[in-house]
Amino acid sequence: MDVMIIFGSASDLEIAREAAAALKKLGISLETRVASAHRSPRKVLALVKRAETQGAKVIIAGAGMSAHLAGVIASHTLLPVLGVPVPGGPLGGVDALLSTVNMPGGVPVGTMSMGKAGGLNAALLAARIIALSNKAAAKKLAAWRDEMAKAVDRADLEARK
Repeated sequence: MDVMIIFGSASDLEIAREAAAALKKLGISLETRVASAHRSPRKVLALVKRAETQGAKVIIAGAGMSAHLAGVIASHTLLPVLGVPVPGGPLGGVDALLSTVNMPGGVPVGTMSMGKAGGLNAALLAARIIALSNKAAAKKLAAWRDEMAKAVDRADLEARK
């Protein structure tokens, strides 16, 4: 497995699936799990250790509300951790964003944008990390970027009609 995706609750899985779909399209192996930093901390730790022993290169962690999952994971591993704040709750996800981005010095978490865009960007950043040592992933990532540019060109042609 190259990437382990861990989200804090079943209600967050739509965003996790966005990341998983992108990674699959890029041919990057992954595993998606649900575990809570607060409700199942032992499970989180076990998943982190498993990711390390199974050769994961990156962990993507997403959570809403107090959103401590990415930080807790980062405190237990040297693997890069990419945090995806999940929108929702009484503050609309701002609390999740601040909890994910505002890590103490020495415990880094790469924080993505909120929601599905954050899930996609986490997958693409994980792919870039993996592509540093995986030429096949680099080639697929370059093709992904080329396709995005072509989509803009098609939209531009449509706009000029």
